[in-house]
Amino acid sequence: MKVLGIETSCDETGIALYDSEQGLLGHRIYSQIAVHAEYGGVVPELASRDHIRKSLPLIKAVLADSGLTLADLDGVAYTSGPGLVGALLVGACVGRSLAWALDIPAVGVHHMEGHLLAPMLEENKPDFPFIALLVSGGHTQLVKVEGVGQYEVLGESLDDAAGEAFDKAAKMMGLAYPGGPALSKLAEMGDEKRFVFPRPMTDRPGLDFSFSGLKTKVRTTILELAVDGVLAEQDKADIAACFQAAVVDTLVLKCKRALKQTKVNRIVIAGGVGANLRLRSQLREAVEKLGGQAYYPRSEFCTDNGAMIAYAGLRRLQAGQQQSLEVAVTPRWPMTELSAVGVLNG
Repeated sequence: MKVLGIETSCDETGIALYDSEQGLLGHRIYSQIAVHAEYGGVVPELASRDHIRKSLPLIKAVLADSGLTLADLDGVAYTSGPGLVGALLVGACVGRSLAWALDIPAVGVHHMEGHLLAPMLEENKPDFPFIALLVSGGHTQLVKVEGVGQYEVLGESLDDAAGEAFDKAAKMMGLAYPGGPALSKLAEMGDEKRFVFPRPMTDRPGLDFSFSGLKTKVRTTILELAVDGVLAEQDKADIAACFQAAVVDTLVLKCKRALKQTKVNRIVIAGGVGANLRLRSQLREAVEKLGGQAYYPRSEFCTDNGAMIAYAGLRRLQAGQQQSLEVAVTPRWPMTELSAVGVLNG
């Protein structure tokens, strides 16, 4: 079964083609970073317009890369939530209309389910059950995964997501948009032991997260060090290193706690922050010490992409799910509301 995946939930247009027998046949991602950079963040209206401009050309490019035509498609999957409503509607309209014209089924995919299943795109895939750490600009969650659609949220952020905290800390230091990756790069040149930054909510039981206090510590440290409103470059690097270390330590501790609590020995890390090299290395080391194994999608599949949507859509189409002719999106959509497909390893 060949499924076209369309991802337009925020500021990346991702298109991919996944085959149930051959795997990923092709994918393309267009990032809107240059469009939003001058505003210091995503402008929803501009994001929607750019998705309109890029979706069809990228679909044509992916089909050409794969040596296929529209007539070869067996299904279409598109992100229907959560995300920016205008951006979601672009992908939903394109995907649903294309499926109707080709007389093939279409299915709306939950964006975070796509991230959660992204490691299944790799040769070394986790078996169910596993724990998933979903870390992105909009979400930080620990989820127990028994099968596709069988999700139990164990803990989540009570305020900012980890990726959002990275971006806001970077903005405080005057780093260029997008701030998270810029902060991580700057941290490589800093001294992570110079300042004592809090590891929020690690001194109490439970698996929830909070990064607001850590953000406040960054702000007060900047105010203490800045001279006439200007922060020295080494001070920036040291703050970045201490901030990153605090976030990673917090995430790793909660992951270890989740594995021990559930007695599951496999963990998946997915979402944009999942590309952070320090987080990957420290989590792998911590999990292996517990006798478990950590799984990651390659970096290009940590950020928003069409491949994860095509794969998740394939699993739901194989289970007989499909959308009606109505074009509908769900900007706010708890993952626990998804219907179960079952254990489909491989």
